[in-house]
Amino acid sequence: MPERERFGQLDTAASGRGGRFSGPATHEGEREESRARRRFTVDALFADTRPQAMGVSDLPNAKEIRLDRIVPDSEQPRRTFDPDKLRELADSIAGEGVLQPIVVRYDLARDAYVIVHGERRWRASTLASRETIPAIVREVPPERRLIHQLMENIVRDDLNAVDRAAALRALKAQLGEPPWEQVAEAVGIRRSRLFQLLGTEKLPETAREDIRAGRLSEKQSRPLHGLSAARQEALREWIVTNHLSAGESNALARRLKRLPESTPEDAAAARTALAQLTAPMSMEASPGSDGSSTLKMFQAIRDAAAGHPGATAHLRVLADQAGAPSFSAAQLDRNVGALAGTLARIDLAKALPAAPRRDLTALRDALTALIERSPSVQPRTRRR
Repeated sequence: MPERERFGQLDTAASGRGGRFSGPATHEGEREESRARRRFTVDALFADTRPQAMGVSDLPNAKEIRLDRIVPDSEQPRRTFDPDKLRELADSIAGEGVLQPIVVRYDLARDAYVIVHGERRWRASTLASRETIPAIVREVPPERRLIHQLMENIVRDDLNAVDRAAALRALKAQLGEPPWEQVAEAVGIRRSRLFQLLGTEKLPETAREDIRAGRLSEKQSRPLHGLSAARQEALREWIVTNHLSAGESNALARRLKRLPESTPEDAAAARTALAQLTAPMSMEASPGSDGSSTLKMFQAIRDAAAGHPGATAHLRVLADQAGAPSFSAAQLDRNVGALAGTLARIDLAKALPAAPRRDLTALRDALTALIERSPSVQPRTRRR
């Protein structure tokens, strides 16, 4: 076949298939299409095209940081870390890992990451012997750090009321002493709730310490307001020892306020006043009580020696109610001597009457409980 005819057939065949040998316009269109197919970025080359990646983007500031590179914030509002709860969290982290990253900021001067919030997770991770912890690094301005920490703890109700009150007052000063309404709005809590938290600042130190330790809640502490210092202390002790609910505490405080108070500083008088209100409750709670104050006292001694919850406070109330003096070894010696003299006159040939037998049995049981509970005193050795 002549050369011209052979190339003519190739050109015709290519034209029918849209091949390379089509005319100039066709060649230009194919080049544009080829360039469009080749246009891509390096990011597109490494993009995750799996279905689960749709609508998901990576965080450039999410890190896995060594624990020894992280330090706590000295201005953190949390001041109390419950050891038992921290141990529980450490056990959870040891088994499941840290489920929520902490938030840190980088401090150039110290070359360390300072915790913004998540110190409990950091401490628990240390207890769990982990080497690193997931963290999100943020640049938080100084004027916003306390707000971040407060919102983390206050909104989640993860901080005791006393520390929250102190943090709110510090935030108010940091913001330039605005009205409390603005402080409440800044951290996203109700105004009424804010003043309930601030009310803990007026409580005695013993009550504030109970709140920090978790023995007393802010709700349980509200009935203490409006009482004298002596009655506050007596009621606080009764609430904590007997595990009263907030409603029970409030009802008891209302009844206590109705009683006249001649000496507000007298702690013994406050306990006696409380004993007058709680005595009916104690009689009902005393198992096997037959109305005898002596038997109730012996039973309370046995309960206190056995370490029953609330028994020590119950015994103190009964002693105050009976007007019993403070313990005295000399007084005990005299009373034991008098008892021994009385028992020496018993006619052993006759059966004991029911009442003395009952009282002596109760005394025996109380003495046994006391002796077994009390540590023995080692005899002193003479120096040579």
